[in-house]
Amino acid sequence: MLLEKDIRKPTKEEQTTSMASYDALKETLKHLKDKMPEIEIEETQQKIRIPLRALQLLAKILKVTGQGKPISIVPVATEVTTQVAADMLGCSRPHLIKLLENGKMDFVKVGRHRRIKIEDVISYKKEMKKIQKENIIKLMEADQESGLYDS
Repeated sequence: MLLEKDIRKPTKEEQTTSMASYDALKETLKHLKDKMPEIEIEETQQKIRIPLRALQLLAKILKVTGQGKPISIVPVATEVTTQVAADMLGCSRPHLIKLLENGKMDFVKVGRHRRIKIEDVISYKKEMKKIQKENIIKLMEADQESGLYDS
């Protein structure tokens, strides 16, 4: 499991290199037809096959790193603690536990501890964002109807 101390902001040099590499990889990806292209490592003259999807993910990593944002990669099937899930959702741990106990997300108990699949946390967060967006639109429409908002 990746620890919080392992996540750090990229240095300026890493940002610069990442953006240049992202631009080159993005352009290369436009022309790739093979689902398992070969990449040559110049220093060793060694060729390795990398799945196209992995290269697309690498491009995203380079873009985010180039923007100076820290990044971590978590396998989708991973289960997380209630504290990690709460941090991902931007809520308190007690609030998250209420959500779990009310059946808003599935979880398993490992001894006394609850574990939540990361994909369930992500799905819940997406659903909440969708509901928030719908509510904001409704509020804006109500404001327009009442004359509080002029477009």
